[in-house]
Amino acid sequence: MLDTISKFYHGLNAVGRTTLYTTPLLLLAVAVLLVLERKFPYRKGLPFFREGLWVDLFWYTLVQSYFLQILIFGFIIQPLAARLGAQFHWVSGWPVAVQVGLFVVTHDFYIYWFHRFQHNSAFFWRTHEAHHSGKQVDWLAGSRSHAVEIIINQTIEFAPIVLLGANPIVVPIKALIDAVWGMYIHANVDVKSGRLQYVINGPEMHLWHHADHEEVYFANFSTKFATWDWLFGTAYLPAGRKPVRWGLPYAFPKDYFLQHAFSVHRFDEAALAEQSALFRAYHGLRWRLLGWLGRHVPAARALQGWPVPDGAPETVARRPGSNPAPAAPVSPATPESSRPVATAS
Repeated sequence: MLDTISKFYHGLNAVGRTTLYTTPLLLLAVAVLLVLERKFPYRKGLPFFREGLWVDLFWYTLVQSYFLQILIFGFIIQPLAARLGAQFHWVSGWPVAVQVGLFVVTHDFYIYWFHRFQHNSAFFWRTHEAHHSGKQVDWLAGSRSHAVEIIINQTIEFAPIVLLGANPIVVPIKALIDAVWGMYIHANVDVKSGRLQYVINGPEMHLWHHADHEEVYFANFSTKFATWDWLFGTAYLPAGRKPVRWGLPYAFPKDYFLQHAFSVHRFDEAALAEQSALFRAYHGLRWRLLGWLGRHVPAARALQGWPVPDGAPETVARRPGSNPAPAAPVSPATPESSRPVATAS
């Protein structure tokens, strides 16, 4: 048995062996965040089997990630490396830790500006709105990202690692850092990081970014380093306050394929269901399958999710581009400013 394991391990290349270490570390991070969400919730009462869990876990995390990884590395990065890779070996002699640090910081700087651009562009907002569509934000919510957004960001993320001649193990190491940090900033954990929040980004600022509040829509774009928000005037961290609304100010499809279709052509899901028997059949397919599974496996009933009650006032948050439904005014009891304000915690 040990000989078989040893042969398997030594038969792997450096990336494969590194992945054997990064995978259990990723699973450990998931377990830690699940415990922290239950013990120290930012938003109390958030269920584990929340609305959209199945879509985020199956379609975005497993299916989309698998196929986009093949597309990005096999059909974009590898052809680029075959044509240009021999010309660039600028970081080959650097220590692995320095290489990882370089690509983490530079890619995070790019993500800040591209993320900010998406929120200010009617066209590119459509590649990002799915990420903001969940009304219940937790450790898994960050996986909900439009396929086009992932293709752009991960190509720009990993292509320089290959083209600049970095050690191949930088790819799985950086992928682990991205995954863990992404889960952390979306986690429903009530973190109080004090002055550290000026440097290291966490749930304190990013959960505000997912709030359906006008004053934070153009704020808190950082992913790993909050420094960018504080440096470029887009930080928003009010003392003693938490959001009361989450998600988008307009109706958004709950189905993975319909979410991508919605980015191309706006439609009213309920109206289409009334008008088209074919659409109605497709629209209800997932719920029928999960309902059947729930009847045969009672523990799986929760996968259908629960509706999200929202007694908060409607938003007046501006979104680029055309929205299918107009926003209603905010009640006088909750006035909001249209400009992000940088305030210290």
